[in-house]
Amino acid sequence: MEDVKNEDLQLVVFRLATEEYGLPITKVQEINRLMPITKLPQTPNFMEGIINLRGRIIPVIDLRKRFELAVEDYTDDTRIIVVDFNGQTVGVIVDAVTEVVRLTSGNIEPPPNNSVLDARYIQGVGKMDNRLLILLDVDQIFTSQEEFAFKQVSG
Repeated sequence: MEDVKNEDLQLVVFRLATEEYGLPITKVQEINRLMPITKLPQTPNFMEGIINLRGRIIPVIDLRKRFELAVEDYTDDTRIIVVDFNGQTVGVIVDAVTEVVRLTSGNIEPPPNNSVLDARYIQGVGKMDNRLLILLDVDQIFTSQEEFAFKQVSG
């Protein structure tokens, strides 16, 4: 198979519950172990609080709660993926980061119409061997009201 660079999509793959998801590596700033999170009053239930990342205050959300999945205790595998969301830096808590993969456009399907998740979150479905990756559109995960709240929190 010929490798066509402009059709490749490099993804950070992570796990939430039993599913695997992918975020474009271009949106990922860094991946960190879980660190102390300062809770904030009167924030959406999926917003865990804020962290101090090398002097920067960053809002952190729990993706399980955002997607209304069953909440589990954090483990040694739990990670905070620091992403660029519409120019705003946000930490996203996931169960585990598993790998970085490269998919060609031929292995990416449009999102299914009957998706359980709000379809606006999903950029597509990646096919890897016998696995399916749900490709998230990080810029669509939050509403404009939530985006405004993030900007208020991080100054």
